[in-house]
Amino acid sequence: MRVSFRRIAGFLLIGLLIELAFFAGMMLGPQLTGVLAGRSSGGGHAPLLDEAWDFAEGQFYGQLPTDQARTYGAVRGMMESFKDPYSVFVEPPQTELQSQQLSGKFGGIGASIRRETDGRYALSPFPDRPAAQAGVQEGDVLTKVDDTPITADMRLDDITSLLRGEVGTPVKIEIDRSGQKLAFNITRSEISVPSVTWRILSQAPDVGYLKLNIFAQTSKDELVKAIDDLKQQGAKKLIFDLRDNGGGLLDAAIDIGSQFIDGKVASEKRRGGEVRDFMAETSGAARDLPLVVLVNGGTASASEIVSGAIQDKGRGVLVGTKTYGKGSVQNVIPLSDGSSLHVTIAEWLTPNGRQITGQGLQPDVVVELSGDDAANGRDPQLDRAITAFR
Repeated sequence: MRVSFRRIAGFLLIGLLIELAFFAGMMLGPQLTGVLAGRSSGGGHAPLLDEAWDFAEGQFYGQLPTDQARTYGAVRGMMESFKDPYSVFVEPPQTELQSQQLSGKFGGIGASIRRETDGRYALSPFPDRPAAQAGVQEGDVLTKVDDTPITADMRLDDITSLLRGEVGTPVKIEIDRSGQKLAFNITRSEISVPSVTWRILSQAPDVGYLKLNIFAQTSKDELVKAIDDLKQQGAKKLIFDLRDNGGGLLDAAIDIGSQFIDGKVASEKRRGGEVRDFMAETSGAARDLPLVVLVNGGTASASEIVSGAIQDKGRGVLVGTKTYGKGSVQNVIPLSDGSSLHVTIAEWLTPNGRQITGQGLQPDVVVELSGDDAANGRDPQLDRAITAFR
């Protein structure tokens, strides 16, 4: 499932900081392909590209790159010239994974993949999903997907792309189970990945805890459902956990913010000084409940938009550590071969006009979470949040 063209309010995905739009992008790919393949496209800097490639192609000792590799390299180099870590070229497999993650659902076998210390990739099947139903077990080592052997030098993104596909299509996987070689024929089904988890805190039965992992298309509906359920269970206060949430879709950020505040959620400042305000919806599911927001250094972009709005309006207390400091806006334009371009077009400001980029948000109550805390299952930030309500 592909997310339609829309602005992305940041998104830290699979270890990368990536976002986009470049109006000439739809033309640039074919133009560079022609140039690098030795065909004249006329005008601009094409002669220089032809000259450089002719020298390299004529003198290089080794196997020459494919036309696609040349084109991708040229586009990637062009994007790097903007000197912006968020203006990038993204190849088709990663573009598709982003789209699926933001949509909240995809066609797959229903199993997570992890890289073991020896470089092999192990599977963890989800209950009642196709992989588990076919007989895949926890810890099975993936050795082949259809005709592609799985090797230690492969990227996790690429393996994930092999396993995913259209709902209803077959995929054959081979695994190693303690030395036993097994094969499974699996039919992909729709896999939904919830962006919100929630519970009543056992140590504070009147406090509802909400964790948002990403600002996806389905996030608003999931959050409203979670808030309603927590209220029915007796929640009188809410802790909203945005730690390590790297952002997502603009629409989702405004929708999520609307559940807690009214009025302006954020402003968008473009080149030339044009400013556009984004207003909350007329009503929200949790505007009347005391609120604490958990943040840390992984709280970025869309998460900072929502956190900053809540802080500016005095609607809730921010607890944790300073946020990441990414307030730039990107557009996403898919290119003809399934790749995409990401280019920064604006920056976000909080309702009071505070800049997020390079600054981050300072929490109202600073609480560190050490590596020793995490290793031993302690969460002093959550513990402090329970007592931080106004």
